[in-house]
Amino acid sequence: MSQVAPEGRLRLNPETVEQDLARLVLGLMEFLRQLMELQAIRQVERGELSAEQEEKLGLTLMRAEAALHDLAARFGLRPEDLSLDLGPLGRTV
Repeated sequence: MSQVAPEGRLRLNPETVEQDLARLVLGLMEFLRQLMELQAIRQVERGELSAEQEEKLGLTLMRAEAALHDLAARFGLRPEDLSLDLGPLGRTV
């Protein structure tokens, strides 16, 4: 597994480089999915979407989450492994 060096830099292990890179890429994708979900919630709360649009958006976000989790599982990763450390902003969920 990858490790974070004391100075905060990512160290890749040559024996697990595919998994380490998958964790990084899928973590970024999960972060973007979470941002899209927050934007969707704001749109719903403001009443900007029809019921049909809300349903379609909800289904799309659920499928995106499931697809990310499926991809993570192919690399032996759990959903919590996709959490990213954003420094002073904290960790993604």
